[in-house]
Formats: sequence, C-alpha cells, structure tokens
Amino acid sequence: MIEILNPTDVLRAKESGALVAGILQTLKSRCVVGTNLLDIDRWAQSMISEAGAQSCYVDYEPSFGRGPFGHYICTSVNDAVLHGLPHDYTLADGDLLSLDLAVSLGGVVTDSAISFLVGDVRPAESVALIDATERALQAGIAAAGPDVRIGDISYAIGSVLGAAGYSINTEFGGHGVGSTMHQDPHVSNTGRPGRGYRLRPGLLLALEPWVMADTATLVTDADGWTLRSATGCRTAHSEHTIAITDDGVEVLTLPRS
Repeated sequence: MIEILNPTDVLRAKESGALVAGILQTLKSRCVVGTNLLDIDRWAQSMISEAGAQSCYVDYEPSFGRGPFGHYICTSVNDAVLHGLPHDYTLADGDLLSLDLAVSLGGVVTDSAISFLVGDVRPAESVALIDATERALQAGIAAAGPDVRIGDISYAIGSVLGAAGYSINTEFGGHGVGSTMHQDPHVSNTGRPGRGYRLRPGLLLALEPWVMADTATLVTDADGWTLRSATGCRTAHSEHTIAITDDGVEVLTLPRS
C-alpha cells in the first residue's frame, strides 16, 4: 500500500517526527560506557509512554523476525546492523551503537536511526562507516521531491556508498510510512535513476542507508531478530523520515534546537 497523507496528517507527522528525534538524542546523551542495552529499552518505553505515543516495535511480528519483537527500540552493536534485539549487554569504550526507533503519534508513524561511538575510543573504520551512511542519507534526501522517481533516490544513496568502497545489500532498505510503519514503496539503497514510483506530495518515506565494512552478506542472530555482518565486521545505519511537499521535501526527524 502507498499512502498519501492529507495536510492535517502531515502536520501530525511533524509532531511524531519531532518526538522520535528528541527521544533518540536523549538516548544518545545517556549512552555511556557501562550502559546496558536493556536500560536503553526501558528509557525508550518511558519516553514513548509519557508522550502519549505508541511503539511500532513491541508487538511487531513480520515474516523476517521471530516475533513479536517485544521491545521498544532496536539496539545494534558493532557487527549488528539491523533489528538489534535489546539484551543484557553493557556498552564498552569504542562500541559502535545504532539506535532505530519508530513510533506512532496522532495516528502517524515516523522512523529514524542514528549510529555513534560510545566513550572516547574512535576507531577510524567505524568513523568512516558512520560518515558514509550519513552522507548517503543526505544525498538521498537531496535527490527527493515531487515527480522524482524512487530510482533517483536509490541511485543517489548507492553512489555515495559505492564511492566509499562499500558493498550494498538490497534485502532491506527504505520504505513508505504513514498510518503504519512499513509500507510501499520500497527504497533500495542502490538503483537506477528514472525508474520506479513517481513521488507525490503527502508521501512519507523513511530513507535508511546502512553498510557493513567488508561484506554485503547478513546472518540472523540466534535471537531470531538481530541481523549481523556475516564476517563479524562493524556496521552503521542512518535513517530519517521525510515528507514530499509541493516544492521539495521536509525532513521530519531532524533534532530540534
């Protein structure tokens, strides 16, 4: 299903996006050496509840996971890149942590992810991974707009990731959002310009470049959810929800100053 929001729902999407961005930034500030992933999940649950919002994850049970997910945020560490199931793990200095959060507020879903290093140790490979996903995300946003094709966004994202030397996995990518979390159209992290669905004002898209340092192959963890690099290499993931407008795009999940 491709859902086109009316102007009232787009306004609700802005509030939902602001909430997601705010929660992620608060969690980032709390994630220090010694933080447990289960504490991050509890903090997320508390902030979602206090805002009167609903989790998109806790009851989520798709075909690719051993559901229901049962937690409120995805916490992916080092070689884990997507759908990281919170568990009893304490963050160490230099860990690369990705947080992925989707909530529904006022009946509209927004979705965002950030990757960052914990503590003071900053491995160069990890810095490069995060930078590539963030630059690819910005390229995808810059390529979006009314009458643009999905392939134009995918090509922009893939060009940045490929130029940085990373192989691109196409099993998971960006997607539409609206009244539910995962909708059409699918937005691959590589593609051909001029192909695919033509974007319309009122469409919300979650763009999410992610890469693994030396492979494009994923393996599923024993928990049935967490996706890891097949080689054990580090990974990174960046995501924003955008709204297509009459004259461009608006990024809904940017942190507010």
